[in-house]
Amino acid sequence: QVQLVESGGGLVQAGGSLRLSCAASGRTFSMYSMGWFRQAPGKEREIVAANSWSGDRTYYADSVKGRFTISRDNAKNTVYLQMNNLKPEDTAVYYCNAVRSDYTTSLFDSWGQGTQVTVSS
Repeated sequence: QVQLVESGGGLVQAGGSLRLSCAASGRTFSMYSMGWFRQAPGKEREIVAANSWSGDRTYYADSVKGRFTISRDNAKNTVYLQMNNLKPEDTAVYYCNAVRSDYTTSLFDSWGQGTQVTVSS
């Protein structure tokens, strides 16, 4: 069983930055490609960014390209999401999960509690 704990969310003004962290335990973290997802009120959960176990392959949703950066530290079993130039439409609960080979579909059935990101205009 994998445990995922997200942190780093908060309230920020448009144009501001946040850095999210996801600490994973319970399985060999470095074996998995990892991704960040988000879910806004009334909307389905969507992929935001993902990277390979080595970090050399990345995926970004069009809506965040050039603003968000995913990275990971396998020694710390942690994946990060640096979010710059935040927009009100980035407001959502952010989650991490392993991803399948398409880099857009979650792998694990279980999810963490997520971390709330609220961007004010």
